Amino acid sequence: MFVTLCVIAGMIAGILDAIVVRKTKKFTATFFTMIKVALMANIIGLAFSDVVLRYHTGTSVIPIESQPYEFQFYHFVVVLVCGLIWILFSGIFDGIFIIRREDESKKTRIALKITCVVLAAIGIAAFTGTVWGKEVFGDISPDQMMVNLFSPKEGTSDDIMGTLWTGPVLQTVSATLIFSLFVFSRRELYYIRKETEKKIFPSLVRKIVCFVLALAVFIGGLTYGFIKFEFEKLLKMYVIESGFIEDNFVDPREVSMQFPEKKRNLIHIYLESMENSYASKDMGGYMEENLIKPLTDLAEEGYSFSNNPTGLGGPVATTGCTWSVASMVNMNGGIPMKVTTGGNQYGSADNFMPGAVTIGDILESQGYEQSLMFGASARFGGLNFFYESHGDFTILDYNAAKEKGWIPKDYKVWWGYEDDKLYEYAKAELTRLHETGKPFNFVMETADTHFPDGYVGPNTPTPRDNQYANVIAYSASETEKFVRWIQEQPFYENTTIVLIGDHLSMDVNFFTGFDEEYLRTTYNLILNPAPSVGKIPEERLYNRWWYNADMFPTILASIGVKIEGDRLGLGTNLFSDTPTLFEENGGEKGWNSVSKKYEFKSSFYNENILEGDNAPFDTKNVTTYKQ
Repeated sequence: MFVTLCVIAGMIAGILDAIVVRKTKKFTATFFTMIKVALMANIIGLAFSDVVLRYHTGTSVIPIESQPYEFQFYHFVVVLVCGLIWILFSGIFDGIFIIRREDESKKTRIALKITCVVLAAIGIAAFTGTVWGKEVFGDISPDQMMVNLFSPKEGTSDDIMGTLWTGPVLQTVSATLIFSLFVFSRRELYYIRKETEKKIFPSLVRKIVCFVLALAVFIGGLTYGFIKFEFEKLLKMYVIESGFIEDNFVDPREVSMQFPEKKRNLIHIYLESMENSYASKDMGGYMEENLIKPLTDLAEEGYSFSNNPTGLGGPVATTGCTWSVASMVNMNGGIPMKVTTGGNQYGSADNFMPGAVTIGDILESQGYEQSLMFGASARFGGLNFFYESHGDFTILDYNAAKEKGWIPKDYKVWWGYEDDKLYEYAKAELTRLHETGKPFNFVMETADTHFPDGYVGPNTPTPRDNQYANVIAYSASETEKFVRWIQEQPFYENTTIVLIGDHLSMDVNFFTGFDEEYLRTTYNLILNPAPSVGKIPEERLYNRWWYNADMFPTILASIGVKIEGDRLGLGTNLFSDTPTLFEENGGEKGWNSVSKKYEFKSSFYNENILEGDNAPFDTKNVTTYKQ
C-alpha cells in the first residue's frame, strides 16, 4: 500500500511536468521526465517524512510496513507536494519559468497583506499549539487549560518550556515567515514556452489566493483546537447552570466534629503521577513487571480503597481534579477546582477560594504546626496562596531551599531540585516539627515522576530500556525507604501517613497502546490510622467508586476526627458505611454522571467558594473526646 501510494504520487507529478509544463512530444523524453520527477519527489519526500517522524516519535520511516495507514496517506501528500516544488525549481533552472518584478505602478494594499499574515499566524499557532498540547499533556481538559491559563506559571519545568519554544513557537514563526514572503512578494512568475509568455498568478489572483488561504488556515486551526480540546464544554462551565453542587454540598462550618484529646500528627505525601497501572497485571496493574513493588508491599500494611473487586485500585479521574493543584484542592477541601469567574483568581494572595474550608483551616484551629514541602516552586498554579491562606502553612519549596542555603542560588534541575534531596530535607523538617511539641501536619509532593519521561538523577538505576519505567521504579523504592524512616521515629506511634498519587500521569508516550477498556486509577494508602477507625469490614475497601474529594473527610477520620454524617464538602468518609456521591448515583455510572455535572456552571460555587473573606474556621461545632 505504501509503495503504491508513493508511485502514484510521483507519477502524477511526473505526468504534470512532462505533459503540462514541458509539453514533451517524444515518448522517450516523456517517459524519462516522468521517471526523473517521480524519483526526485519520492527521495525528497522520504527524507522529509523521516526527519518529521524522528522529531516527533524518535522512530524512522523505515521499516515502512510498520507505519500506520494515516501516515502512509500523509506521505502520499508529501511526495506530491515535493514533486510540485521540484517542477517549479527545475523549471526556473531550465528557463521554463521566469520571475520578474511586479510593475511598480500597481498599488500594494498593505492592510490586506497584514491581515492575511495575522490570520494565518493565528491559525498556525492554534494548530501547532493544539498538536503540542495533546502530545505533551495528553487529554488535558478545558477546565484545566482555563485554570492554568490564569494561574501563575513560575516554576514550570525547563524541559516542558523547552519543547514549547522548539515546538509550536518555532513552527508558527517559521511557517508565518514563509507565508509572509509569498504575501509581500512583488515578484511575478511567468511561464515561457517557445514564443509564448504567460503570467502565472497575477497580482490580483495572488492577493485573492493569499486571503482565501489565510482565512482557511485561520478557521481550520481554530476549529481543530476547538474540537481537540473540547472547548464546547466551556459553554457549560460559564453559561449552563446546574444545582448539583449546591444540593450535595455539606458545609464543614455546620457539621459537628470531635477531635481526640491528644491530637494526632498527619503526614500527607502526594506522589506525582503515581498510578496503579504501574503494578503487574496480576495485582490489578497493566505491566508485566511490577514497577512499584515497594509500594504494593507497603499497601499490605494499611488501608487502600480500590474500585476493583480484588487487587489494587483507587480514585477515578473526575472533572476539576485531573492536575496537581486541582487534586490538592479536592483532597483538602472536598470540592472540584472549577474555572474562575469575574475578579476571582487563583493566582493572588487571599483570593484562592476564600470561601472554602480545608483540612489546613480545621487543623490550624486546633493548634497544629503545618508545613508544605516541594522540590518545585510553590508559586506554580498559586499553591503558595492556597496553603498560606488555608492553614498558614510554612512554605518550604524550591525558592525557600535557596534562601535557606540548602541548595546553591543557581541550582536548578527538573522542576527545581530532585526527590533525593526532598526526602532528606523532609526528614529534617519532620524532626523539627516533632520538637515543637505541637501536633503537626506535614504535606509534601514528589516530582521526579512528572512527565515528560521523568527525571533520571545520579542515583537512579537504569536497568530497563524505558526511562519513565526506571524513574517510576526508583521513585517507588525511595518513597518506601522514606516511610520506613518515619516508622522508626519516636513520633510515629501517634502519626498517620497518607500516600496518594495526585493524578493520572500525563506522559502520553508511556501509555501508547494501552487497552482503552483498562481503567487507570491512582495509588492510595493510609498507614497507622487512629484507633477510632477500628477494624473496618473488607467490603469497604473494594468495589468502591470514589474520587479525591472523598479524601477530605477520610483523612480527618484517619487522625481520629469523628464527623457527623461522615460527609464534608462533596466528599465522604471512606472508612464509614456511608456511600460516596458516585455510589449513591450508581457506582461507575454515577462516576460518569457526577463528573459531567461538575462541568456545568454553579452559581453556588462561584458565590460561596470563589468568594469570601478567608475568615478563620469557627470551632463552634468542634468538641473533643477521650481515646
